[in-house]
Formats: sequence, C-alpha cells, structure tokens
Amino acid sequence: MTKKMAIIATKGTLDMAYPPFILGSTAAALGYDVQIFFTFYGLQLLKKDLSDVKISPLANPAMPMPVPMPVLVQVLPGMESMATMMMKDKLKKKGVASLEELRNLCQEADVKFVACQMTVDLFEFDKKDFIDGIEFGGAATFMEFAGDTDICLFV
Repeated sequence: MTKKMAIIATKGTLDMAYPPFILGSTAAALGYDVQIFFTFYGLQLLKKDLSDVKISPLANPAMPMPVPMPVLVQVLPGMESMATMMMKDKLKKKGVASLEELRNLCQEADVKFVACQMTVDLFEFDKKDFIDGIEFGGAATFMEFAGDTDICLFV
C-alpha cells in the first residue's frame, strides 16, 4: 500500500514557499502519493510568475540578517526587496534550487497541486495566471485525500 502525504500551503512569502515544495518533492521521491492544497496567500505559489514572492524581515524576527536591524529600519521602503535579494543570493550560493525548479520537480514527480477555488473566487484571481497542470477544488476535495493520509502538514 502506497503511503500518502497531504500538505496545506497557506503562505506566499519566500521563506514559507520552500517547505511545501521541498517536503512534497522529497516525499514523492520516497514513493509517497503527495497532494498540496494551496489556499489564501499560499495560492501565490501557483502563479506562473513568482517574481512577487518576497520575504519580509519585519515579519520574521528570527531571520538572521548580516547586520542587526532595528524594527524601525525594517519598515523603511526597499527593505523587503533588499531582504528578498539577500535571501535569494544566499540560497543560490548554497546550491538550493529556485522555487520554479522545486515546483517543476514536484510536478515531474506527480505531486498533485490543488488550488483553493474559494480563495480564487474571494480574491478574484484569473485562472490563466496560474501554471498548467493544477486542479481547482475546495476544502472537500482536499479532505477526501487528506482524510486517508499517513502524514498531513499545515505550512
């Protein structure tokens, strides 16, 4: 019997985009049947263009910064872009795959991506902005799979 893993991806920031893709692709490589349900801000991770996926130093007080920054500095214009650039550079230098590469790896490994239809409707997203090969469904669609899994994670 094949093991199953379900992941709920709820956040669309750079630091929170990596866990569902890394865990999903790893589980699929280990033979798990994997499904990721993208809801609310996590839905950003299914857009064709991931250039808007950023990291916020303000929302991540434990994030190590090269230079300690007071909260006041963290809210200045341009700090989010600078933190994002620094994080992407660090990931690249350490040989970590990009979000696009990890997302593609998941799809190649048959990880099923489910976009929350309620969130699509709520934020009036256009389905043509999303990558191909995803399913649109609600909580019931996800629960049907998640209710019979060995591992279920909320990210």
